[in-house]
Amino acid sequence: MHRCGWVQGGSPTDQAYHDEEWGVPVHDDRRWFEFLILEGAQAGLSWSTILRKRDHYRKVYDGFDPAKVARYDDAKQAALLLDAGIVRNRLKVAAAVTNARAFLEVQREFGSFDAYVWPFVGGRPLQGKRRCLGDIPAHSPESDALSRDLKRRGFTFVGSTICYAFMQASGLVNDHEEGCFRHAQVRRLR
Repeated sequence: MHRCGWVQGGSPTDQAYHDEEWGVPVHDDRRWFEFLILEGAQAGLSWSTILRKRDHYRKVYDGFDPAKVARYDDAKQAALLLDAGIVRNRLKVAAAVTNARAFLEVQREFGSFDAYVWPFVGGRPLQGKRRCLGDIPAHSPESDALSRDLKRRGFTFVGSTICYAFMQASGLVNDHEEGCFRHAQVRRLR
């Protein structure tokens, strides 16, 4: 079975993520918030590192409930910085709280984060034509626009490269390589 180059030789966790989740269109706000936190945490690290810590993130970030995370005070953030089960970076922990507050504002304005984010790709997943890992860009005009708008709304750790990875993970773009068994399967999803 051929998989995308980025997961070849990866752990069973990496392969399961690729085979079952990566590129599948998201329409659930809690999942959107989860990917937002995890992609920000991943900055400068490998995605494998974040996947290994994902279950613990779910536990300590209250199931990725943005309303709960938005209320984290200094004491809660200090406790998170002592937790070896997550990435212990002060800026990334603070960004999760800041982003939770901004996320709630987006929900209030648009009714849901889902309603806000899908128009950046015209309401349908962009279909990449990637033959190999080297064909996948680090950012796109759409991720540039999303990054600018998120920053304008007060989000942090949302540079264009992070936004592009966020878009890949959440199915805003299908970047499975054309030879990957998941490419055609994901292409049919909306």
